[in-house]
Amino acid sequence: MSNVLREIPPITDKDCFYIVERHKSEFNYPIHSHEEYELNFVEHCRGVHRVVGDSIEEVADYDLVLVTGDGLEHAWQQGNCSSPDVREITIQFSSTLLDERLLGRNQFSSVQKMFERARLGVAFSMDAIMKVYGLLDKLAQQQESFEQFLSMLRILNELSLDQGARTLASSSFAHKETGRESRRVAKVKEYISVHFAEELRLEDLAAMVGMTPSAFSRFFKQHTTRTLSDYIIDIRLGNAARMLVDTTRSINEISYACGFNNLSNFNRIFKARRGTTPRDFRTLFNKSRVYV
Repeated sequence: MSNVLREIPPITDKDCFYIVERHKSEFNYPIHSHEEYELNFVEHCRGVHRVVGDSIEEVADYDLVLVTGDGLEHAWQQGNCSSPDVREITIQFSSTLLDERLLGRNQFSSVQKMFERARLGVAFSMDAIMKVYGLLDKLAQQQESFEQFLSMLRILNELSLDQGARTLASSSFAHKETGRESRRVAKVKEYISVHFAEELRLEDLAAMVGMTPSAFSRFFKQHTTRTLSDYIIDIRLGNAARMLVDTTRSINEISYACGFNNLSNFNRIFKARRGTTPRDFRTLFNKSRVYV
């Protein structure tokens, strides 16, 4: 198991959410996880490294991310940021803030879908950030709790409509699959999740669901927006990243255990897809890890 810090946010049973606004010049909070949902906004943060699961990205001047995955590691780290005044607004709330029966209503369907996607972390587009900027600013300053709650609902609704929002962590790193899918696609994905270290041939996977290779290839991309080969690589990389974080196995052992045919190929693909080498990825987590 990972020894990443398990945070316990200061939310009581009588609170809807916890809000804190900070102004700082450096990021020193370690990679951590928690049960509560978190919406984190950062301003004047160009060069900061955002870590969500196995996603590591250098952000621009504004960043807004929602994390709803219990146990999904995340942090904002100094990186190349030299701003003397970074503003951060963090909102944490319970997964039960909005009852499942309420989320099941038509008016909340987009929010429910957003919460599901955010189990892997969701980064919002600049357009969405600008749309909720005033609401976030108001929320941090409001004293009246009911008005705060209404502002929070407006923010969630606006963000749920963001067509430019994108997920961050890979499902295999977070141990989560999202969304409802075709039974054929689900069957193949389940097989891949178990046999990712083995040779996976398009012909064999297509035969599992009674389709020709060419037909299944088109079908898979239509339902997942990714090619089958890209999906397999992402599953292997997610599992490799998890091993880098949770085990002391050598990088060479991990590369073969995750289905890569040689170490150089693994290093090349990992760097291209994750923006960092496997060694640097492991170092990042080890340096930012707190033993509890």
